[in-house]
Amino acid sequence: MHFHTAHKLTLMAHSVTAYQALGQLVARAKAVPRVELSQRYTEGFMTALGTIATTRRHTNVLQHMAGYFKTLLDDASRTELSATIEDYRLGLIPLVVPITLLRHHVRHRHVSYLARQVYLEPHPKELMLRNHV
Repeated sequence: MHFHTAHKLTLMAHSVTAYQALGQLVARAKAVPRVELSQRYTEGFMTALGTIATTRRHTNVLQHMAGYFKTLLDDASRTELSATIEDYRLGLIPLVVPITLLRHHVRHRHVSYLARQVYLEPHPKELMLRNHV
């Protein structure tokens, strides 16, 4: 359950349907033998990651995350975050820009649920995998 929760946004960026199906599997975990559960979850997880995370899906995830700050940020900060997400959606900036801004707000506003999301830092920075438009 903790693994699934930590990877929620990553899964959503690839396939909301797969995220929901895996969530249903996790919810029924006690009724499924552990080996079968592990096998089915792993297969579903890898299949989900095989679906390309499009700009549209990333934008949906970014907007979902921005919703956590609805009452935590002042108007100017919310406007900046929204504009940054829109600039990403339009292809004007790379994904790393809104994610960096979101990480900043997560740290400063102590949003623990988002801080535990793998989506914010899924791989080593040195790979620079999110630095393209």
